[in-house]
Amino acid sequence: MKSKVPDDRGYFGDFGGKFVPETLIPALEELESAYFRARKDVAFQKEVRELLRHYVGRPTPLFFASRLTEKLGGARIYLKREDLCHTGAHKINNTIGQVLLAKKMGKKRIIAETGAGQHGVATATVSSLMGMECEVYMGLEDMERQSLNVFRMNLLGAKVTPVKIGSKTLKDAISEAMRDWTTHIRTTHYVLGSVLGAHPYPMMVRDFQSVIGVEARKQILKEERKLPDYLIASVGGGSNAIGLFYPFLNDRKTKMIGVEAGGRGLSAGNHAARFAGGRPGVLQGTHTYLLQDRKGQIQLTHSVSAGLDYAAVGPEHSYYREKKRIEYSWVGDAEALRAFDLLSKTEGIIPALESAHAVAQVARIAPELSRRKIIVVNLSGRGDKDVMQVARMKGFPLKW
Repeated sequence: MKSKVPDDRGYFGDFGGKFVPETLIPALEELESAYFRARKDVAFQKEVRELLRHYVGRPTPLFFASRLTEKLGGARIYLKREDLCHTGAHKINNTIGQVLLAKKMGKKRIIAETGAGQHGVATATVSSLMGMECEVYMGLEDMERQSLNVFRMNLLGAKVTPVKIGSKTLKDAISEAMRDWTTHIRTTHYVLGSVLGAHPYPMMVRDFQSVIGVEARKQILKEERKLPDYLIASVGGGSNAIGLFYPFLNDRKTKMIGVEAGGRGLSAGNHAARFAGGRPGVLQGTHTYLLQDRKGQIQLTHSVSAGLDYAAVGPEHSYYREKKRIEYSWVGDAEALRAFDLLSKTEGIIPALESAHAVAQVARIAPELSRRKIIVVNLSGRGDKDVMQVARMKGFPLKW
């Protein structure tokens, strides 16, 4: 299954494609050609592997969560610790690959968009490492929720440009980044942060993130001498999830669950659960499931997690959902916050709010499974960026 998509036009079945203004087509074709050359370039692949090992800190551990397992009862739970990557999230896996590719292409300037800030921090970090100019677009609401990451990007030398239009979140940040790219195509590479956008981005980001699943597969076979019964990951755009799932797609006995943001409930404007409340359409370069009204206008979204607060999902996820290879669920804000506390208190690991949605799904199903079953959950990032927001929601005093 995994070797067949995308096709030569960038489609995952009915999803994906290249829905962009004509001015962007040459840039996408240049990027696609450069990426296909890089995939076969032994020197490029070696440089990526060495940076992932010596700069990012890979392989990340696969940790047996004994106290969480004991607390929930039932299945044995393992945590894939992407929160231990340099910069604190899986986002840097893709950023290393794309910025290095941009440098090989002769680009001098990097732009990116970010929601929770982790992709922006990763892009600013790698741009600094490689001596590239960097500008990051970020919705004003997300800047307020993730002010720590805004400061980190500034420290790393990046310019953070606030986006004050629309919902002032990730969707609008992507639109602004695409407008910038259209104007500066010859000198600039747009580092898209998830498996979204026009071809070749969904394929390229998936490939760079699949290191997560490749490692997890080897690690669980070493620990348990069998493959996991379940893989679970949160899904905003879906890069951490497809990164974990992709190397297991042909292992039919391993079930996969992607977890979307149920927010305050599934009424319009209160969630970001595209499969539960959306339908296929086109947004920001790709055909996929998205949240829209009867006239096709994009609906506002909400999630306690800035990284999941987006109206569309990656087109490859839509493909596997229709093929019934991956199941998609949703978790609301309150349940995610309980999972945030649960993992913090049982394992001493404060997860990102994105990852807390996946942990909440684990808490639902683990007690119903036997102790012979194995769950691997992807901790896509650490919760440092979210603790101030959670403290405010809990009414915890932040000044003494």
